[in-house]
Amino acid sequence: MDGNGRWAQRRGLPRIEGHRKGAVAVREVVRAAREAGVRALTLYAFSAQNWNRPPEEVAALMQLLRDYVVEERPEIMDNAIRLIAIGDVDKLPDFVREPLEALMRDSATNRAMTLCLALSYGGREAIVSTARGLCELVARGALKPEEITEDRFSAALQTGGLPQLDLLIRTSGEERLSNFLLWESAYAELYFAETFWPDFGRAEFLRALESYGGRERRFGRTREQVRSHG
Repeated sequence: MDGNGRWAQRRGLPRIEGHRKGAVAVREVVRAAREAGVRALTLYAFSAQNWNRPPEEVAALMQLLRDYVVEERPEIMDNAIRLIAIGDVDKLPDFVREPLEALMRDSATNRAMTLCLALSYGGREAIVSTARGLCELVARGALKPEEITEDRFSAALQTGGLPQLDLLIRTSGEERLSNFLLWESAYAELYFAETFWPDFGRAEFLRALESYGGRERRFGRTREQVRSHG
C-alpha cells in the first residue's frame, strides 16, 4: 500500500495525513474484497525496514494501527472476518499488540474472509526464520533433511494457513516487490497501479480483479495444455 507520503507531500500536507487517508482506503478495499468473494487479503501495513523511519512517523503509524484495530473491530466481527498477522509482531508496542492479539483471538473462528496484516514483516526475514525453524527440527531429530519439500516449507511459513497467493497489487507506480511475500509470490500475477494508495479505493481494486480475471495462468504448462484441461 504505497504512496501515502507522496500523496500528502503533493498537497503540501504532513506525511501523517497521507497515512490517515490511507487508512480510509484500507476500509474501502477490505469491504470491496469481502463483497467480491475474496477468500484472503494481505495488507503490507508496516515492513521490517519501516522501523528505520523517523521516530515521530513510526509513532504516528503505530497509533493509526491501534486506531484501525479498535475502530474496525465491530465490522470485522459482524462480517465474520478472521484477522491474523504475519511478521515480528512482538516488536510492536503493547498498546498496539494487545488489542491486535485480542481481535485475532476473538475472530479466530470467523470464516467469511481472512484479513492478514503484515506488520514488522519482511519476505527475506520470513524465509530465514522458517529455514531456521526447520533446521532446529532436523537438529533435534524430529525431521529428516529429505523431508523438507516445497510443500513442507510453504506450510511452515506464517502464511502457511492461507490460500495460494494469486494476485499481488503494488500502488503508486513502483514496480518492485520490496521484500513482500517473496516465497509466496513465485506464481502470483502482478498488478502495478499508478495511483497512490490513499486514492486506491473500490473502483481501482475491482479494476485489478478484472485484470487478473483476464489473464491465463499456465504454471509452466503450454497454452494448449491449459485450454484443453480448462
